[in-house]
Amino acid sequence: MKSLQISPAAAAQELLRRRQARRGLIDFTQYTYPQYRVDPFHALVASTLDRVVNGELKRLMIFAPPQHGKSELVSVRLPAYWLGIHPDSPVILSSYGATLAESKGRQARNIVESQEYRALFGDLYAGPLESVEVEPGSRSVQRWQLLNHRGGMLSVGVGGPVTGHGAGLGIIDDPHENWEEAQSPTMRERVWGWFRGTFRTRIWENGAIVLIMTRWHEDDLAGRLLQEQSGQWHVLRLPALAEPQEARDANNRRCGLPVGEPDPLGRAAGDALAPGRYSAAALDQIRTDVGSMVWAAEYQAAPRLPEGNRFRRHFFPIVEAPPALAERVRYWDFAASESKQAKRTAGILMSRSTEGIVYIEDAVVGKWPPHQRNVTVKQTAVTDATRYRNQVHIYIEQEPGSSGVDAIDAAILMLAAHPVAGDRATGDKDVRLEPFAAQAEAGNVRLVRGAWNGEYIEEMCSVPNGFYRDQADATAGAYNRLLRMGDQDDLSGAFAW
Repeated sequence: MKSLQISPAAAAQELLRRRQARRGLIDFTQYTYPQYRVDPFHALVASTLDRVVNGELKRLMIFAPPQHGKSELVSVRLPAYWLGIHPDSPVILSSYGATLAESKGRQARNIVESQEYRALFGDLYAGPLESVEVEPGSRSVQRWQLLNHRGGMLSVGVGGPVTGHGAGLGIIDDPHENWEEAQSPTMRERVWGWFRGTFRTRIWENGAIVLIMTRWHEDDLAGRLLQEQSGQWHVLRLPALAEPQEARDANNRRCGLPVGEPDPLGRAAGDALAPGRYSAAALDQIRTDVGSMVWAAEYQAAPRLPEGNRFRRHFFPIVEAPPALAERVRYWDFAASESKQAKRTAGILMSRSTEGIVYIEDAVVGKWPPHQRNVTVKQTAVTDATRYRNQVHIYIEQEPGSSGVDAIDAAILMLAAHPVAGDRATGDKDVRLEPFAAQAEAGNVRLVRGAWNGEYIEEMCSVPNGFYRDQADATAGAYNRLLRMGDQDDLSGAFAW
């Protein structure tokens, strides 16, 4: 009986496939899982993960819709591939539940124990002294170790124990189990506390973290990290259906991401993310079935809060220009400190025409350190003064206590060339906003067209449920000061020049 022989051409082809599989995650995935269907979406995710493996990226977020194959790449194939390249660098994988995390850990372990893996990184390739293989006595799905190497994999649920374990790669795959849990402030705070106090402390210096998740809420783990660590994370936001550029910019702005960047896959508006899994028609049906809020969050990775009980979008018609003759106020609501959660500095320019129509002419908002904030406020004052011949009255909300007095004194000194005064706002924020809300509901409010319109409307319509309300507070202050502009006694001696 003749022995089976491989032709030289077939042997050369197999050698080429193995080389490619060792050089990139997508080829590794197809080599160890030939049935895996690859769309451009998966190739993009895999190539970005290659940058993590190569040490180019240390912090990566990937936002993608459910059931699109992202977890297979990130939570199953990536740990096995990482350990082949970095056998002395352990992996910690966490998900919302221990059972799910352990299932991913089992699958990754099975890959490392497979014949295909042996051909790439095991004894069939490297020899018994250098091979990457699972230690026979350490095969638990929760924690397994490599033989003769420091690497291995720990799989735990969010909140689970990782003390005593360190990692060169930390993966978080969907920290929230479902919509209801993610809407709970208590549960979101629990996840945030676990990340900062437990998970983050186990990642080695120069270690990498990959967060892959369906977005659930503006203040979910990803949202909180983007607020606290802006600029530190590389983010792939991959909506199920590609957006027009204007919508993409608006959603990115809401999520705290850069604007002006095209769809990462170069798709035309309406194109499906992974047509091999879900066609555009199927996604349209899902959009109808799940409703706008779930669709925006889970499928488009642009979560938004439900509209509040006071403002509606149609309250804010957009016009091309403000009135030439009007009383004008620029009202600033300063963040108490640059690190205060969910607090930004906002400055609203508001005018009231002789007919009594209120115009929101401009909104300046940001989370800045004190020096940058002061530069922004001063530049804005110069711009307003140039446009309106120094006739814009500037108010700055004064915080309680001596520190609030000192801050106002410093601001008045900084804006010495402009009419400026402090404003002691008292009482409940929603009560202070009510006079403006009544005018908006009555149809007496207009927005002057500008790039800020979308973010302003989103924030106002989410009051009181929204993550931010800085522009709303500045709006209330501006309107209430405009109401008193005719009261000369109130203005007497108020402004410093």
